[in-house]
Amino acid sequence: MIYVVPVQGPILTNSYLYADDATQHAFVIDPGFEPERIVAAVRDKGLTVERVLVTHGHFDHIGAARDVAQTLGVPICAGERSRKYFGDPEYNLSRQFFPPDGFTIPENEVTFLADDAVISLSEGSLALRLVPTPGHTEDGVMYVAETEPHLAFVGDTIFRASYGATHFPGGDERTLLASIQERILTLPDDTYLLSGHSEPTTVGEEKGRSWYQ
Repeated sequence: MIYVVPVQGPILTNSYLYADDATQHAFVIDPGFEPERIVAAVRDKGLTVERVLVTHGHFDHIGAARDVAQTLGVPICAGERSRKYFGDPEYNLSRQFFPPDGFTIPENEVTFLADDAVISLSEGSLALRLVPTPGHTEDGVMYVAETEPHLAFVGDTIFRASYGATHFPGGDERTLLASIQERILTLPDDTYLLSGHSEPTTVGEEKGRSWYQ
């Protein structure tokens, strides 16, 4: 089961709860803002969260990560290239939106995962594979479901009828398009793509966009 929890900060971000139907164990993905709202959703739905997963280190995807993780007593997990973003308010953009200092998350509070790591629930059949998708940021990853239905949490790499901005520190449009064409659009056509800032879409729907040809 997938629950979308829209959270409001300087911009609106889609946070997700991805739960095993049988055990009600779950992941929290991209808790950007409003930690109280995310925790309330977890408790309202009777879920047991095992990990907080982050697709990339921008402020609108990590802003509530510490509070959610500490409240629920679970680790924060991110790709291995996220250290710079968690530790630098210029890279995570928090200084721009929360001046003068912005915020950081200490490395010792984050588990950094290798490319192609599989993150499984201890109770239940759900598992996600971490796949690097740089371009919007250097550290961007998506989490691809290892079981059906086919789905991927893609952060800000691709949106419905659009793709992520590349003018931020570490961004590169050529790299981003390569990530989309080689790693996302090669997934099965029926794969649901769940992003940080748009309605869901599918691989099949996005393949036809002229800018990916």
